[in-house]
Amino acid sequence: MKGLTKYFEYQISGFLIFVFFLSVVGCKKEDETEKKINQIELDVEVHRFDREFATAQPNDIPTLKSRYPYLFPAQFPDSIWEAKLRDTLQIELSDEVDNAFGDFKQETRQLESLFKHISYYFPKAKTPKIITLISDVRYEDRIILTDSLLLVGLDNYLGQEHRFYQSIPRYVAQGLNKEYLASDIASAFTKKVLKFPRNRTFLSRMVHYGKELYLKDILLPENTDAQKINYTEEEIEWAQANEERIWRYFVERELLYSTESSLDRRFLDPAPFSKFQLVLDSESPGRLGRYMGWQIVRAYMEKNPKVQLVDLLDMPADELFKNSNYKPKR
Repeated sequence: MKGLTKYFEYQISGFLIFVFFLSVVGCKKEDETEKKINQIELDVEVHRFDREFATAQPNDIPTLKSRYPYLFPAQFPDSIWEAKLRDTLQIELSDEVDNAFGDFKQETRQLESLFKHISYYFPKAKTPKIITLISDVRYEDRIILTDSLLLVGLDNYLGQEHRFYQSIPRYVAQGLNKEYLASDIASAFTKKVLKFPRNRTFLSRMVHYGKELYLKDILLPENTDAQKINYTEEEIEWAQANEERIWRYFVERELLYSTESSLDRRFLDPAPFSKFQLVLDSESPGRLGRYMGWQIVRAYMEKNPKVQLVDLLDMPADELFKNSNYKPKR
């Protein structure tokens, strides 16, 4: 019996050493990758149009128009912009943005890191010129990304309790915080490299959003999971604690291959909570289908670490799911 016990102890010891070896190798590889990314030379231009406009005089309008023609629609005369310079709400918005962001140095460092990661993993992607502005709290368009420009409406990141957001639904206002700024920009980028699936199954859409969140894992390694999915810490903890329960609900009700459009509204679209039609609804955060898709993609990449990113992004949801061996945490 003692010999058998020693045998098992030896086997367990060997297994633990093997696991430790794998973790060390994995960490070393990640460190080497981050070192290469940090060494990338990248010219990130941030133009504080919000400050330039706030300190401008009427006779500065022609100069601003020549520098930022895309911000001055031709159909509006200069008198419109001159009036905006004197507008009390515009002045108040500018003051609040200045108080919240100051010199924007911390955010600039975050954006430099983000675009270095994008440059490493997507070498053909161009780094856009970044323009910060006041958008009159148009939160649905707070980030606009084109091939050459990134427009950032800073007045949409003043904190969920800000008085400017009192009429906005609470679940929307929750995301109007500067801790989610880099995540929102990463989301805008992922939409350029990820095609929305033609397959109408719930699983296909879950995995699509899971790929988007997995991209944030590699593009925003210093961000928390809560920041990546725009949850509070309490919401991400709820999702993690109830992962097995959520998965069981999806499987038992045979939702994975359902094409019911109502599932998008219940579990994928922004909402104050997910709609299980159970007592737990009021406790849950919205968009839990995206969270679950994220865990499936993570499980797949843990099982298949040599898969190239471009192949992951193009992989059909069915194939990815079958090869993920996803099992929720209990």
